[in-house]
Amino acid sequence: MSILLVRLTIVPAQKNASPRGTIERAVLLVAGGWLVAGLLLFAMVFSTLAQQYPSRPVRIIVGFGAGSTADVLARLISPRLAKTLGQQFVVENRPGAGSMLAAEAVARAASDGHTLFMATIANVIAPALGAKFALSEDLAPIVLIGSTPNVFIVHPSVSAMNVQELIALAKANPQGLTFASSGAGTAGHLSAELFNQRAGVHVVHVFYSGGSAQMAADLISGRVNLTFAVASTMLPQIQEGKLRALAVAQGRRAALLPNVPTMAEAGMPGFDASIWIGLLAPAGTPAGITDRIAYAVNEALHLDEVLVPMRMQGFDPLGGTPQEFATFIKADMQKWLAVTNEAGLRK
Repeated sequence: MSILLVRLTIVPAQKNASPRGTIERAVLLVAGGWLVAGLLLFAMVFSTLAQQYPSRPVRIIVGFGAGSTADVLARLISPRLAKTLGQQFVVENRPGAGSMLAAEAVARAASDGHTLFMATIANVIAPALGAKFALSEDLAPIVLIGSTPNVFIVHPSVSAMNVQELIALAKANPQGLTFASSGAGTAGHLSAELFNQRAGVHVVHVFYSGGSAQMAADLISGRVNLTFAVASTMLPQIQEGKLRALAVAQGRRAALLPNVPTMAEAGMPGFDASIWIGLLAPAGTPAGITDRIAYAVNEALHLDEVLVPMRMQGFDPLGGTPQEFATFIKADMQKWLAVTNEAGLRK
């Protein structure tokens, strides 16, 4: 034991040694049979890294363009994180492949908490469709920040005034209704598949590869009958009576549409297709670092300077621990995997 203590004292004693070099020496200790010494040294190094974090500006990578849901929330939260943690948090947009390119880039980054990823529901849908990427394994979950509801809307020409009436109408007119989505494999598409499966109906999909603008125009004109869409984007049309909101696809009523029932209240319990946004780091990032970031985010979600603009933009704050976020991701992945398998969409 005395030899072991001497080795523990000597190895980290180099004041100018880099964390990487110290970790390498810990590996040598483990490889040389000094298992306890190596594990203790790992703990010491990671504790020091967490205390010093962040030591330089932090990048938050968003897999969608400026103005997207994830981008808006990243820019709302980043100034407060900078204030709490003492370094600048810079939002960087890397759109492509439904944000999977950005996710893979962050997965390859150093596991030191200085490169983070703003994930969305798209990052569990893509693996459910066959992409070889596991969000909670290739990245380290930090915190679920917020969500914005998908709202189930119809054109006023559709006679159904609620979800149950719509189901009855769809059953009475098989393939007589059309369901619009902004592209195959999108959250709107899979929300529609989930509805078809849970309701036992077959509403015909119409895919708009050009994006949501053309879809919205055709929905407002009545060329297509219904859709699931982000509530904040369709709010003006709903308020003006150009579209009718039947339900919000999340567990609780939306602040933007307080008088619109949830899908559960409308007779479809457990139906949740909300657009969630959360923060992750490269796999292997020390727990001390992810815990610090999670604490800063949770603190921010209780401040009016963050909450007020979030709610104005249509976001509901969530928060929680890294462990809770990891559990949430796995459950969401299993749900969409079941949907894609039943619909025959998995590649």
